[in-house]
Amino acid sequence: MKNRIGTTEANMKNRIGTTEANMKNERILSIRNLVRRRGDRIIFDGFDLDVAAGAHLSVCGPSGCGKSTLLRAIAGLDVPERGTILINGHIVSDANHWVPPHLRNIGFVFQTPALWPHMTIAENIRFGLHDMGKQQAENRLQCLLDRFSITPLRDRHPDEISGGEARRTSIARSMAPKPALLLLDEPMTHLDEGLRDDVLDFLLEEAGESGTTLLFVTHDQSEAQRVSPHCLRFAEGKWVI
Repeated sequence: MKNRIGTTEANMKNRIGTTEANMKNERILSIRNLVRRRGDRIIFDGFDLDVAAGAHLSVCGPSGCGKSTLLRAIAGLDVPERGTILINGHIVSDANHWVPPHLRNIGFVFQTPALWPHMTIAENIRFGLHDMGKQQAENRLQCLLDRFSITPLRDRHPDEISGGEARRTSIARSMAPKPALLLLDEPMTHLDEGLRDDVLDFLLEEAGESGTTLLFVTHDQSEAQRVSPHCLRFAEGKWVI
C-alpha cells in the first residue's frame, strides 16, 4: 500500500478543501483503493483521495509517475484494475460500474489543444452548449470569448490561429458547460511566460465564478502554487500531500 494516502491519522489532510463536518455532502471526487499497473510497474496501489466541490488541487511529479493516468482514470479514458471512483456521490467506476466519459459531467484539457479542425473557434466552444437555449448559449459563448481574449478569432479555424490562441480556445471550450470538475493535463505547456500567466488568470477567474473544481497537473512549481496551496505530489516512491 505504499501509494495509499487517505489513511487513519493522515486522512484529513488528503480531503482537499473540506472539513470533517461537511465531508459527506461536499465531496465532488472520491477515490478508494485505486490500483493501476503498466506491465510489471505499479502506478497506483491502494490509492485514496477526497476532493471537495469548488476546491483546486495541483498534481505534481516527474514524468511517468502516473499524473496523466490519474486524470484519465477519473475521466473514464483509462480503466484501473481495481478501485472505486465517485463523482458527486455517484459511482462512475468500480468492479460493476463504468460510466462513459461524456456522462460524468467533467471537462478535460489535454496536453495538446485537440480542437475540431472543421469547426470555427466559436463552434468549438459552442460544441458543449447543446443543452442550453440558443440565446443562453450565445451569451455564454461571448462571455468566454471575451474572458479569454479570443473574440476576434471567433470565425477562424484552428489552423488559422497560434498555439497560444488554440490553448485558450481549448480551455474555454472545456469550461463552456460549467463542468462540476475540470481536469487539466499540463495545460500551459509550450506557452511563453507572459501568456501562461494571462491564461492561468483567465482560468482561475472563470473557475472561481462558476464554482468548478480543478485538478491541475503541472511540472511548474510556481503554477502549482498559484492554482492551490495543496499539491498532490509523487515523492520518494509514494503520493503525498
